[in-house]
Amino acid sequence: MTIALPHPQDFAADLTRELFARSMAQPVTGAKPRRAATLILIDRAGPVPKVLMGKRHAGHKFMPGKFVFPGGRIEPADRRMNIAGALDAVTEQKLMRCLRRPTASAARAIALAAIRETYEETGLLIGSSDVGAPEAPPPGAWTDFAAHGIFPSLENIHFIGRAVTPPRNKLRFDAHFLAADASAIGKRVEGIVNPDSELVELVWATIADALDMGLVAITRVMLRELENRVALGMSRHLPVPCYQFSRKGWLRQEL
Repeated sequence: MTIALPHPQDFAADLTRELFARSMAQPVTGAKPRRAATLILIDRAGPVPKVLMGKRHAGHKFMPGKFVFPGGRIEPADRRMNIAGALDAVTEQKLMRCLRRPTASAARAIALAAIRETYEETGLLIGSSDVGAPEAPPPGAWTDFAAHGIFPSLENIHFIGRAVTPPRNKLRFDAHFLAADASAIGKRVEGIVNPDSELVELVWATIADALDMGLVAITRVMLRELENRVALGMSRHLPVPCYQFSRKGWLRQEL
């Protein structure tokens, strides 16, 4: 049976219809995008893949009450953390193509930031406990990985897409959307998700159900990109989309 997949260029058209008029109506802010990384965890153990969605606290100024993937800004310490498994060479090269100064360490930092942010927001430690605890981790969340005996591992990481916030927004991100199989979870720390935390609820949902959760536009688009990739076997050689805003609307280019 042939699988009928959504055409990827339709995703850019959807962004344009939903966001173009609103973006053009805002004054130019001059804000520079901050490099960020987010991680989509996929559970493919059952007959239908499920993804992990987190509900943001209603008191947040940025996307209050919305379901999102865990993620955030890349920090200097992310370049200094030791790993147990390296990035796949194809994934590394595609991440490097997004960088003004393309280095393997900078590409690795993107993946490590996604893993760190996932832990900080969900309590899930992505990595391995088979090689002992990391020695002399950078300060901050990485010390928790060492305390729990988890070495972060990047070999399971896939690069799903990139999106740059429009230039008229006050808060801008150059966001890299990564994915990893749920089997990469080495440990879960309880109590991270609670009524007062950044994410107040975690839900494993099918992609179809997640698309009905009232997601912001770019989250919805990246889920549809992921849906296509799952249907095509999740090959790392598949093109990686990059979404950027232009005066004519959203553009979808491929790495």
